[in-house]
Amino acid sequence: MARSISDVEDMILSVAGGDRTAFLSLYDATSAKLFGVCLRVLNDRAEAEDVLQEVFLKVWRNADRYTANGLSPMTWLITVARNAAIDRLRARKPSTDDDSALERMAASGPGPEASAIAAGEARRIAECLGELDPRRADAVRGAYLDGQSYNDLARRFDVPLNTMRTWLRRSLQSLRECLSR
Repeated sequence: MARSISDVEDMILSVAGGDRTAFLSLYDATSAKLFGVCLRVLNDRAEAEDVLQEVFLKVWRNADRYTANGLSPMTWLITVARNAAIDRLRARKPSTDDDSALERMAASGPGPEASAIAAGEARRIAECLGELDPRRADAVRGAYLDGQSYNDLARRFDVPLNTMRTWLRRSLQSLRECLSR
């Protein structure tokens, strides 16, 4: 049975309250898609399975952070999975294949899964991003769509790390306010 966005959101909120049954339901409803995200990034089935376990541990521990990002629940879950897979890819011994895979991911922007799920929200999010200072909007895109680390973004924009964190936090607050109008 297909789950609606509000069902997934309700499950995440229940998981934030420590509901194990909701956690199992969330796993059943989303693990196949999240495994696909991990597999696409890592191109290794065993490693993707390991990362998927890490993803659901992060979801269990951090479900209360979902509401702070202003995105759809599946976009949030996909972002967690994609970032975990990228972290695993970066932790591998550097090789030409890994470097080119990271370059392709950074150049491609959000994956097709995130694009498909966020299609209904994309226009509204783009409008809200347009209300931000262009540098801050680029930083938000880098962090939440391209998977860049705060350190990478701070270097890219030539600002201190804490300044970048403040930019992102305040930008997300502005986006949340804009999306709630």
